Amino acid sequence: MSPIETSLQPLIIAGIEITHPPQKYLDTTGQYTGTPNTIYPTILGCEAHSDGDVVYHSIVDSIFGALTLPDIGQVFVDTDPRWKGANSEQFMVYAKEVMDRYGYELGNVDVTLILERPKVAGFKPGMKDNIVRLLGTNEGRVNVKARTHEGVDSTGQLRAVECHVVLTLVLKA
Repeated sequence: MSPIETSLQPLIIAGIEITHPPQKYLDTTGQYTGTPNTIYPTILGCEAHSDGDVVYHSIVDSIFGALTLPDIGQVFVDTDPRWKGANSEQFMVYAKEVMDRYGYELGNVDVTLILERPKVAGFKPGMKDNIVRLLGTNEGRVNVKARTHEGVDSTGQLRAVECHVVLTLVLKA
């Protein structure tokens, strides 16, 4: 068994399937190798109720937060079978509709993706294009960058992916 077999889905970030050669994975618990702290090559996936798109989920949460609404987990409950394996693009579309209903538009969004591997530099333009399209804005208002945790903690050990989003909304003219 491997992380992608456990997750049963690929790694999707900002609507892009992150294809990659096998990565060196540290099995800290021995879940996959039977021996704790064993390193082995594997394809990485994301364990989540929906497709687990960390960027889309973080942006949706930021929009809801800016509007002082409940978080994504309250709106799209992870025990609801409607969202099992769902494409997180649906969540972005809904957040955009809510933002419009409240009379706001995107001022700007700055996304920081944090993962050790796989490297995502070649995927960032597509990620940005997807965010621009879904939020109905222009590329000058969207920034996507990535960094690592230099091997530290669960993110640095390929067991997690993080995303930080800073977002502003402005009243429509």
